[in-house]
Amino acid sequence: MHKDRIKGSAKQVAGTIKETAGKLTGDAKLKAEGKAQKLEGKIQNALGGLKDTAKK
Repeated sequence: MHKDRIKGSAKQVAGTIKETAGKLTGDAKLKAEGKAQKLEGKIQNALGGLKDTAKK
């Protein structure tokens, strides 16, 4: 497993936490930051998957 997949998954989890906290507190900025971080994590995870596939 490529390190980008691990880092991407961690960003997704952190983004989900931020987004949920933003929803609970009514903080639109925090919610948007969480969504952006989740998206960044998904992209990084996908790139790691491509790198794994390329190595095979």
